[in-house]
Amino acid sequence: MTKTATSPYDVAEHLRTPEEMAAYLDACMEEAPGDAASVAKALGDIARARGMSQVASDAGLSRESLYKALSGERNLTLDTVLRVVDALGLELRVDPALDSDAAGQGAPSRP
Repeated sequence: MTKTATSPYDVAEHLRTPEEMAAYLDACMEEAPGDAASVAKALGDIARARGMSQVASDAGLSRESLYKALSGERNLTLDTVLRVVDALGLELRVDPALDSDAAGQGAPSRP
């Protein structure tokens, strides 16, 4: 009987374009809203896809500190998030939540 060779799945190998990277980060944020560790790990996956050394340099951080910051085991600061997002060539945007009643103004609920 022949054995099937397997290897661990690495999402970074499949993030080739800025659109794929943005969609991946967006999906991670939708799947785990409010989970900073999930955002950090997703940014780490995207940074590895782009090249961690280059992203660290572009963000003005050391490679080691970037790995630690994006491990999901530390609290990620907004400053670091903004630096990394910019270094990745992505844009961080905010949209109104469709299912909230922000500031007393009735927003439509999600279907």
